[in-house]
Amino acid sequence: MGKIILEIQNLTKYYGKILGVKDISLKLEEGEIFGFIGPNGAGKSTTIRSIMNLINKTSGKVLIENEEFNKDDIVIKEKIGYLPSEIHLYDDLTVKEMLDYHENFYKKNIHKRRVELVKRFELDEKKEIEDLSLGNLKKLGIVLAFMHNPKILILDEPTSGLDPIMQNVFYDLLKEEKAKGNTIFYSTHILNEVSKICDRVGIIRNGKLIKVEKIEELSKKNLAFVTITSNQIKDIVKDLKVTVISEDANTIKFGNNLPYNELIKKLSKYNIDRILIEEATLEDMFLHYYK
Repeated sequence: MGKIILEIQNLTKYYGKILGVKDISLKLEEGEIFGFIGPNGAGKSTTIRSIMNLINKTSGKVLIENEEFNKDDIVIKEKIGYLPSEIHLYDDLTVKEMLDYHENFYKKNIHKRRVELVKRFELDEKKEIEDLSLGNLKKLGIVLAFMHNPKILILDEPTSGLDPIMQNVFYDLLKEEKAKGNTIFYSTHILNEVSKICDRVGIIRNGKLIKVEKIEELSKKNLAFVTITSNQIKDIVKDLKVTVISEDANTIKFGNNLPYNELIKKLSKYNIDRILIEEATLEDMFLHYYK
């Protein structure tokens, strides 16, 4: 394992008696893009807001390079670039005024990086923030998160509102940050994003982290969908002890995680009219964990 940049220890958040997240523990390495996936309401934003100290944790710790991150820690905050899922800024400012304001928070010179990002994301600095479309507001949020060259990027649904061209511009930016050795915590419910850019993925369900795995290993899982047509369907289901996904007359579809030679050996005892084996996609794998 490489150098640990971000560590979450037993993070738990209750809203009164309502569970937000429970016992979330993660370690993110230097130069890693970690995908944090789950449907809306699973606990992704609660986790991120707790990491950022925007809401109070019920219990647990967040460590940045082995130092506990507290809400008043300015030194650690300067290492982080944060992009929330919803961008709320000063509506009466222009884009330029907002960027100037943000730039003044930092003692180091970040103007060159700002200019580069503004050009890259085609932002019009003369526009007022209240007049920005959702996509342009998200682009401004990206520039604000990246312009101070942070070591850690915490991104919550970062591509929502971006058109496909700008999404690709953003993916290229993430790959560049990774190449620099920066660490990215990437929360999304869009699965094809994860397969494009992430090294590992964590799946959150009902506020609990249920799986953490490398993308390549997740894709190699021997999960496939098998569709069989036979007049011995009931016997096959009983013998293989499968959970039927769909059934129509003498045809069934089920998820299979047996080695193929073992599956074929078991099926060879029966009269099979038709068989179709389909490899599971990343989305299928995700749904498999969400049953």
